[in-house]
Amino acid sequence: MEPMIARRTWRTAEPIHGMIYFSPEASAEYEALGLTGQMGYFASRAAPMGTVPAEVVIATFFNFRPALVRESIPEAWNRTTRDEILAARVRGADGALRRSLGAAVESPEMVDAAELATLGAMTACEHLDGRPLFAGHASLPWPDAPHLRLWHAQTLLREFRGDGHIAALLTAGLTGLEAAISHVATGEVPGAVMLSTRAWPADEWQAGVEGLRARGLLKADGDLTLTERGREQRQWIEDATDAASVVAYEPLGDDGCARLRALARPWSKTIVDSGFLRPT
Repeated sequence: MEPMIARRTWRTAEPIHGMIYFSPEASAEYEALGLTGQMGYFASRAAPMGTVPAEVVIATFFNFRPALVRESIPEAWNRTTRDEILAARVRGADGALRRSLGAAVESPEMVDAAELATLGAMTACEHLDGRPLFAGHASLPWPDAPHLRLWHAQTLLREFRGDGHIAALLTAGLTGLEAAISHVATGEVPGAVMLSTRAWPADEWQAGVEGLRARGLLKADGDLTLTERGREQRQWIEDATDAASVVAYEPLGDDGCARLRALARPWSKTIVDSGFLRPT
């Protein structure tokens, strides 16, 4: 299988997972547990690894300012339990998907998509090595409802890819801050979004920019723009990420991946069009 197929298939279905971080249903569930601010995000995503310290979250989430993480972890574990957070996350996913997709959650197409994504995710679960955040999620029980199985499978596939992506970023010599800046320089995500969600102050952000410029990865003046060397580095990172992810999609074959994309595409579009999903 061409590694690009893995990227296309993951990207097409990604909103089915990504919506959990922005849905009002999930936010309400976390608030009911006493989790405020960013606690719901950090705790719900980290909880599969256990009630880990902030240092583990900083390492595995990678590009958030450490001080932002420490505002939420470990205080979130003092306010509620890991099991309560994980149950709230599933309830939030259920509510958000039912609201967004309506009758589609009970459709035969949903069953088909869930089966395909589950095959890929279960295959990924045979390759835990070096993927700590994914391994935590892989330890969780599988939901029964097809729409939740699809969501869980896509979550696993996203974290599987994400851990591989961090390995590629580290191999390329980028810190979490530098990775965030480099991502903005590709034009795929606005700088304002990255600054607000990752909480890097202006002086630290600018220091990171200057460091990348000194290494010849960003152009010297004006807006954040990758140099030729920077573009080559970014392409290598994406190619390495795809190569590390492809094992999960190989059992589906090209036809199975195409079928999963065809099934997921209209649901992903509906979720994106609902307006609560933001770039991450």
